[in-house]
Amino acid sequence: MTTVTPELLTVPEVMARLKVGRSKVYDLIRTRRLASIKIDGARRVPADAVRDFIQGQLGAAA
Repeated sequence: MTTVTPELLTVPEVMARLKVGRSKVYDLIRTRRLASIKIDGARRVPADAVRDFIQGQLGAAA
């Protein structure tokens, strides 16, 4: 049985994907609109969480 490790993105990578600034990414994390984890003090965001956030925003805009 194989487990798939999710792709983890750095905050700058999330900034680039969402085309927003650093403070906006941390605001989304702080308000729990974007899931993240900490690894030894380094913040990482699962790529699936970014995809889900974008889909949720598209759904809310429709």
